[in-house]
Amino acid sequence: MKLSDFDFDLPEDLIATRPASPRSAARLLVATPNQLQDAHVGDLVDLLQSGDRLVLNDTRVIPARLSGLRHRDTAQGKTAAKIEVTLLDPKPDGGWSALLKPLKKIKPGEELVFSDSLTAELVRVEDGQGVLQFNLTGDDFDQALNAAGAMPLPPYIAAKRAADDRDKEDYQTIWARHAGAVAAPTASLHFDAPLLAHLAAKGVTFTYVTLHVGAGTFLPVKVEDVTRHKMHAEWGRVSPEAATEIAATKAAGGRVIPVGTTALRLIESAARSGEIAAWEGETDIFIYPGFTFHVADALMTNFHLPKSTLLMLISALMGAERVREIYDHAVKNRYRFFSYGDGSLLLPQKTNTSQN
Repeated sequence: MKLSDFDFDLPEDLIATRPASPRSAARLLVATPNQLQDAHVGDLVDLLQSGDRLVLNDTRVIPARLSGLRHRDTAQGKTAAKIEVTLLDPKPDGGWSALLKPLKKIKPGEELVFSDSLTAELVRVEDGQGVLQFNLTGDDFDQALNAAGAMPLPPYIAAKRAADDRDKEDYQTIWARHAGAVAAPTASLHFDAPLLAHLAAKGVTFTYVTLHVGAGTFLPVKVEDVTRHKMHAEWGRVSPEAATEIAATKAAGGRVIPVGTTALRLIESAARSGEIAAWEGETDIFIYPGFTFHVADALMTNFHLPKSTLLMLISALMGAERVREIYDHAVKNRYRFFSYGDGSLLLPQKTNTSQN
């Protein structure tokens, strides 16, 4: 299984830099093994059935991009150097691992000043990353970070424009609860309150799980034999209540449909024994063609990067050849790609819906 098997040509102008408004106005490509249907996210009310269960990732993205100054006394007087910081994940000792640019301009023991209230000391450097210890903790830290930080937009958006105040709302799901992600579960960005209400009235139920999406989600695959790729680890939790809800839906014959690859990876991590169970810890599960799914019956997801592990995941669900057909259709019909782009509903079972 070669990396080149998961490549495709994507016109640059199909990369979305802003989301649809309202959220549920985004386009939705509905794909089964034998049919394609052009729809919109709002059509989920008609596409889903009573008894279906959507699994939603309730992680909250932190404004993980910080600009700080390092001050130093020298023979020429006080000097300052600008340091750009991207927080990656919290350490058990209360510190944060982070990317620092340029790392060479700050030494362990020195302080970075981000605002009048938020500072951090570089404790150590390991594996090309810094470990920062902030002067604040708990709610005080959250408030200061929200004031000083910017949303960590994916590199393919950040290359086109800087993050702004709109992103603090746009790059966050409406049900975000547990802070800790540095990337959004982007398929969930398509949902707004009216859509959730209409789906609930239809008889669709919701289960919330937590997977803190890390910056590793954007790391490229560097090996030609994809089976040798090592996935980054991310922390997640499936509560006993969530596991019970999902199991009940499976037992009743309903469909379990994770919204986003993060929710899918988490529930499949919690079901490696063959059945869903409560689970908490770090997962580095890598899903590619040949994977056996124990929980997910379908998937709602955005359109992904060429040669990415996310493209491999959906190829495991739908088949690599079918995914090529789906993506050819999406490009030809000018669907918007990546985090702020349009969505797809991937249904591995054949249906008799109308052909578009």
